[in-house]
Amino acid sequence: MNPRQFFLSLMAAIAISTVSSAQTVPTVPSGPQPVWADEFNYTGLPDSSKWSYDVGGHGWGNDEWQFYTKGRKENVWVENGKLVIEARKENFEGRNFTSTRLISKGKGDWQYGRIEVRAKLPRGRGTWPAIWMLASTDTARWPDDGEIDIMEHVGYNQGIIHGTVHTKKYYHSIGTQKGDTIPVPDASEKFHVYAVDWNADSIRISVDNKTYFTFHNEHTGNDAWPFDKKFHLLLNIAVGGSWADKKEWMKLYSLPGWKLTM
Repeated sequence: MNPRQFFLSLMAAIAISTVSSAQTVPTVPSGPQPVWADEFNYTGLPDSSKWSYDVGGHGWGNDEWQFYTKGRKENVWVENGKLVIEARKENFEGRNFTSTRLISKGKGDWQYGRIEVRAKLPRGRGTWPAIWMLASTDTARWPDDGEIDIMEHVGYNQGIIHGTVHTKKYYHSIGTQKGDTIPVPDASEKFHVYAVDWNADSIRISVDNKTYFTFHNEHTGNDAWPFDKKFHLLLNIAVGGSWADKKEWMKLYSLPGWKLTM
């Protein structure tokens, strides 16, 4: 394997709570019922009925280095029951790296429920894989419309998983960030289940069914809780960027013959 390539393999299964009206007798067991899933039991590009792409190389608000491509087999494919997203070191559209950012918007949008993804993460300084959610509104404004980070991992802090929410009232740029971390030492060697359980009162983020961050609805309005609308899922690997230790990444990148060993 080329040590300059990074891999994120994902198997996603998503269950969303269903609600019966008061006049209807429930015909299914109580609790969350599966309404959308991709088990990746096929070969080729991701299922276009479930996934679209964010495309471009403008830094995505974080000074990221990669160009996100669309349906490019070098960056994303499905085989052996797994989705693989690969970030590659190569010149492409004015950028030095390529990757993929999959989105379910318009094909998988949900309000409340349990969303879980079974994933094995890349290893290497400068990598920034994420499993996260954004509002599905056509005119979404960040952070006012909210963000749920089910899993983020920055390569300079190997094995530390971050779960976070962003709102107009609570986000990092104004020093009010809400989130927590959990150590998963073998995150790059084994698959783990990263999940969020989300309802009208709270957001709970977990790894392998161990909840390590809970965000409660203060019932003070949209600035603190914009999570009462439909959201969609995003899967990606960023390279570099303002959080992924860009300064140290550039230092490594400038050294002749550098490599990252997987």
